[in-house]
Amino acid sequence: MEVILNKTIDNLGLEGDIVKVKPGYARNYLIPQKLAASVTKQNLARLKHEQEAIQARLEREKKNAESLSAKLSGITVIIARRVGEEDRLFGSVTSSDIAEKLAEQGVEIDRKVIMLNDPIKALGDTKVTIKVGFQMTTEITVQVVPEKVGD
Repeated sequence: MEVILNKTIDNLGLEGDIVKVKPGYARNYLIPQKLAASVTKQNLARLKHEQEAIQARLEREKKNAESLSAKLSGITVIIARRVGEEDRLFGSVTSSDIAEKLAEQGVEIDRKVIMLNDPIKALGDTKVTIKVGFQMTTEITVQVVPEKVGD
């Protein structure tokens, strides 16, 4: 089944693209969520009419993603955690902790765009991938250090 995307969807396509998806996916998810519309003469005419606005919006999203990527590249986030014997962490470092530290450095991002499969449970440096939008990603370094006694 072919649908016209109303919004950019990762791994599927950009806003305004006509993509082929399974009928159940379109009928049960994309169309009810207003993420896509079925391909009809009326919807194709609407798409043709809105093409310039869609292109301008996509260009703006791309510029925002590139600027966020430039801001994030090379950033090292230092997170102090209590450690026990053999430098084992009490607890772990999650995407929420990373987003909080980035906010302290002046970069506001949603924790959901931080691609952390499992929480960090060890001291040291870890490379973490962040989705910056427009199907672009960037990497930051998360450095987990032992918390100083008395803090």
